Amino acid sequence: MIIEPQGGGLGVVVAEFTAATASDEDVARLRETVYREKIVLLKEQHLSPREFLDLGRRFGRPEAYYQPMYHHPDVREVFVSSNVEEQGRQVGVPKTGKFWHSDYQFMPRPFDITLIHPQVVPRKNRGTYFINLAQAYENLSDELKRAAEHTRSWHSVRRYFKIRPSDVYRPLSEVEAEVEKETPPSSHPTVVTHRFTGERLLYVSEGFTYALEDDTGVERPALLKELIAATGQSDPTFEHPNIHVQTFDKGDMLIWDNQSLVHRALHTATPEPAVSHRVTVYDA
Repeated sequence: MIIEPQGGGLGVVVAEFTAATASDEDVARLRETVYREKIVLLKEQHLSPREFLDLGRRFGRPEAYYQPMYHHPDVREVFVSSNVEEQGRQVGVPKTGKFWHSDYQFMPRPFDITLIHPQVVPRKNRGTYFINLAQAYENLSDELKRAAEHTRSWHSVRRYFKIRPSDVYRPLSEVEAEVEKETPPSSHPTVVTHRFTGERLLYVSEGFTYALEDDTGVERPALLKELIAATGQSDPTFEHPNIHVQTFDKGDMLIWDNQSLVHRALHTATPEPAVSHRVTVYDA
């Protein structure tokens, strides 16, 4: 059962989906809905980490995050965001994603689909902000569209790399050198064509995009700043018309088109427990 949002907002709610009994046709329809509607919120999903991964596999090839400190202790392909200790030890990483980005945008091949399964949901201010980059591109002025064409943008994890326990007391220069070696910057066209929908996307983010070059290799920092601002990512109030906030409850699961969207976590300002699991997949 697909429930359209009131007011024509981003995404849809899907009820009466059961992962254990879903047919291949059900999953194919859900996949099509993700690409068409950008966000799908599945109701009443209560899956173990292994069952969650099994569902992710039906959408494509899951990829374990490149840093082990984010891995679920029993299922490495499940990424854990958590501020809750388990049996006296930290599992996962707290307060992840508090900046605009697409998952693995700093890699040569970003993910196609992201699935998030909240486990512990705070009572206040927990959710995710989204911006549809296809709609953001459509909303650009003709002048900005022309300026963005035939340029490339460079992306890196360096700005929001989280220091690991093993990095304590290491010289910062060593940490920086390791980051550059393990995840060297990658570039993508500033305006890309979606692999499955054919939509044109403005592929930049506040968190990972650090440079934009024209077709002669000259950097255009002012243009990058203007494009990011035009998408709404520079708005500190989060009231820009491009921004959609998606809330969720216990038992919900979010599935979104990682090619089309940048997102940013809405973390609670209060010290409430919060835990979520994530699976990210390559679709073919």
